[in-house]
Amino acid sequence: MPVPDYWSLMLPVLKALADGAELTTIELRNRVAVAEGLTQEDVSTRRPSGALVFANRVGWALFGVERAGLIERVRRAVYRLTPAGEQLLAEEPVRIDEKVLRGYPAYVEWQQRVRQRKPPEQPPRTALPTQEDETKETPEETLNRAANELRLMLEGEVLDRVRNAAPEFLEQVVVNLLIAMGYGGGDPAMGQVTGRSGDGGIDGTIREDALGLDEIYVQAKKYADGSTVGESDLRNFAGAIDAAGTTKGVFVTTAGFTQAARKYVTRSPKRIVLIDGPDLARLMVQHNVGVRSRAGPEIKRIDEDYFDQEGI
Repeated sequence: MPVPDYWSLMLPVLKALADGAELTTIELRNRVAVAEGLTQEDVSTRRPSGALVFANRVGWALFGVERAGLIERVRRAVYRLTPAGEQLLAEEPVRIDEKVLRGYPAYVEWQQRVRQRKPPEQPPRTALPTQEDETKETPEETLNRAANELRLMLEGEVLDRVRNAAPEFLEQVVVNLLIAMGYGGGDPAMGQVTGRSGDGGIDGTIREDALGLDEIYVQAKKYADGSTVGESDLRNFAGAIDAAGTTKGVFVTTAGFTQAARKYVTRSPKRIVLIDGPDLARLMVQHNVGVRSRAGPEIKRIDEDYFDQEGI
């Protein structure tokens, strides 16, 4: 039988977690496949690119209900039902669609963040692709639009992962990103995480030459969405840079910067670059930090190994 679309798989995903178990992605797929009466041949169907259709659609289903707060990731590739998910199942819905997801503030807020970061020339669209065909588009336009939406969604997930990680992980992310962008000659040995108690506001350094005569100092602040870094934080960072005897710094936050903080940077004699949460996610995807490409059209997805924090 045909593999259901990912909207149709959202309710089976929730039902698979209804017993309160914490299930891996593979266990979830197996439960959903049995519940939907899919054969081994059905779940083994592949696209021309080689991707498994069923696994891909379950992944999208998980993505949608997680954004709405109906399930949560408890650790790498392991999910469980949330109280909101339990309540929805108690209402015995016949299907979960976009109208249902929009009833949850977390999903609406996520949609708004995605829309705010779309290029201005594009009309607003839903965060998840709809089932309606864009018949007026050429195939190339459809592919480009879909790729752009996938990228924006991936950036949102990357930022969520970083926000939910330990502060020490963000420090390593920033150093890895700067190296990936070509600073320090692109040599990982030129970057170092230094964040620790009494570090004077410096969380990492990038040596731009082999002798360390020219260095970039880094500070990373993990804040929740909606928070901001103020001018006083930038003044302290500028002071730490000055005390270290250098002139360059990169201040990264998973949140945003106040207008006063941005104005301070333009007046400061130090060369300080500000990277907020959305810019951090965009640069990570652009430079393949924490994401990986799959076969076929270049569609990037989360690199689970990168976000595994057990070794930190």
